[in-house]
Amino acid sequence: MTTATQTHEDPARALTDGAFVPVQTRSERPRSFEPADFGTPTGREVNWKHTPIARIAPLFEPATANDGVSYAFSSGAEHRSADLKAGEAPRGEFFVPEDITAAIAWQGATDALHIRVPREAELETPIVLDIVGQGAQLRADGHIVIEAEPMSKAIVILQHTGAAQYNQNVEILVRDGADLTVISVQKWDDAAIHAAAHQATVGRDAKLTHFVVSFGGGVVRVNPNLDLTGQGSEGQMYGLSYADDGQHLESQVYMHHNGPATTGDVLYKSALQGATARAVWIGDVLIGAGATGTDSYEANRNLILTNGARADSIPNLEIKTGDIEGAGHASATGRFDDEQLFYLQARGIGELEARRLIVLGFLAEIPQKIQVPALQESLLAEIEREIATGVAA
Repeated sequence: MTTATQTHEDPARALTDGAFVPVQTRSERPRSFEPADFGTPTGREVNWKHTPIARIAPLFEPATANDGVSYAFSSGAEHRSADLKAGEAPRGEFFVPEDITAAIAWQGATDALHIRVPREAELETPIVLDIVGQGAQLRADGHIVIEAEPMSKAIVILQHTGAAQYNQNVEILVRDGADLTVISVQKWDDAAIHAAAHQATVGRDAKLTHFVVSFGGGVVRVNPNLDLTGQGSEGQMYGLSYADDGQHLESQVYMHHNGPATTGDVLYKSALQGATARAVWIGDVLIGAGATGTDSYEANRNLILTNGARADSIPNLEIKTGDIEGAGHASATGRFDDEQLFYLQARGIGELEARRLIVLGFLAEIPQKIQVPALQESLLAEIEREIATGVAA
């Protein structure tokens, strides 16, 4: 696939009124749990300028009845611990709101749902939490704590369906030696509005594999923040989205190499079809002064399938030590590679089938990394459905 655009942006500067001015980095932002301290976004802020403010604005007000979603476990309900109020450990051990929607979710979630994997447990069956929207006009604020105790191993799947206006915080605590996979799947109805802040800390010799998969929803903004805190910790962050006409699918990804000898890999892919389809990916990697021996790479790939579709891709890399194994980033956005299409057609494959194979081959890399066969098959089928919808149109 040929590269149509490649965009880079200094994370410490933003365009305001035609001039570049310094902005606060994540570590410099106020540590506050009060929504008022963040102010209501206008769309001029560096972390909101790619988001459709008018469409996501309902999430800037607290939920009243807080009845917009329901929670139920398809499997693994026995690993639900007692709910956590603000101030009850481990809630808030690592999580600090990064914007107004996260602060509203913190305040609105009187009781945080707590999933706990016991020490040294190795779960064969994934923990599956179904989050179901109860109506497009209904609001909800939620906070979920996922805790993998030392030397444990588990997969946690968050499945979002239905429609709602939903602010969500997900706090992920991966203790020393644990191996945790968290998969957030957004299959909302088209009317749903969803803003989520995922914040994770990974302990010594521990590993977190994190997936964001977005197919449904009108506006879906899922921002994962991963801190490789302990020595030898590892983080893998993968994303998949397929934006149709009228959809805005966004992820602002942040990986902080904090401890020494840490390893990070970030790969997000998206396909877009429809004149008003939008995808936004902003990737920030910070290698701290103490993160010696770090090996890190981030990449974003976008495939534009129709005229009018737009993907914004902004990779950022900041390195504060010269003693690293390696670091890099890449971004590419483009249309079909005509040579690939010609190659397949020259071998007797029709144009529509050739296009299907190219799109499927481009996106399938992400589902194939998911170690849950049933979910992997479901996501591949969803990609096939999206492709068929585009071909029919």
